[in-house]
Amino acid sequence: MTGTDTLRRASARGVSIAAALLLAVAALSGCSSEGKGAPAWTAGGTPSASAGGTGSPTDPPAGSATPGSSPGSTGSGAAEPGSAPESTGSGAAKPDSTAAAWKVFTDPAKTVSFELPQEWIAQSVTPDQGTLPGALKIEVKDAEGGYLATLQTGLPPRPAPACADDAAKPYVVVSSVPVDLPHRGGEGTIDPRAVYRVIQGYKYFGSYGITNVVGGTEGKSCALQNLVRGPEGKGDYSFADLTELKAFAPDEKVAPAKAFDTLDQAAQYVNEGQEFANVQRMLMSLEIKN
Repeated sequence: MTGTDTLRRASARGVSIAAALLLAVAALSGCSSEGKGAPAWTAGGTPSASAGGTGSPTDPPAGSATPGSSPGSTGSGAAEPGSAPESTGSGAAKPDSTAAAWKVFTDPAKTVSFELPQEWIAQSVTPDQGTLPGALKIEVKDAEGGYLATLQTGLPPRPAPACADDAAKPYVVVSSVPVDLPHRGGEGTIDPRAVYRVIQGYKYFGSYGITNVVGGTEGKSCALQNLVRGPEGKGDYSFADLTELKAFAPDEKVAPAKAFDTLDQAAQYVNEGQEFANVQRMLMSLEIKN
């Protein structure tokens, strides 16, 4: 047995323990009937093994993209303060990024840059209304035009949403790796990390992104923010499949979040899925000029 196999099996055992703990919490909080049914593209849609986002047709990339290659980064899955029980193992248990060639996207003003697989597309689009002057919005799609993530800068600071105890849902941090990014601290923040988190509703909904905002207390939350509090005067920023993950209702669209029947399925996506390995490297490669 190789070291990677040992780590992967250890990670899987950790997820099984976390799943048991999470289900126990759900039972105590009156959520024992949740998590049933097959995952779907939308909350009431067609079943599939796991659900993902869809994107618009492929558009020519904007900004500059130059060939580049650097080793993929891995790290430990340290616990997020106030999170649900950790189900992540060492970063070494995850597959290496598998794209054969990588390039670097840089905006024209050279305020941000990140790596992405050669065949993926990074396109600058109009920032959302209300963002700060100089804000950027860059969408990343795969070779077929399927949506993967959006980088947004200059977001107006906003507090975490209010969350009543009876509305909070159990959540688990499946993967958490430190990243070196400019940020401001304060109450309810941690050092920035690239994370994959799952929140329990009638299914298990998962999302990846960078954040320095604590998800919740006692392993429960109403919404998990994929946001980094930026330096004073710069606004917040996000690099994620969506800026906020919640437990969706059966009649709500889930994509681009993913839905799973079990936590083991979510862990398999993180620890064995090639898409996540490439996405994680992309998120961790982000550089932002102060």
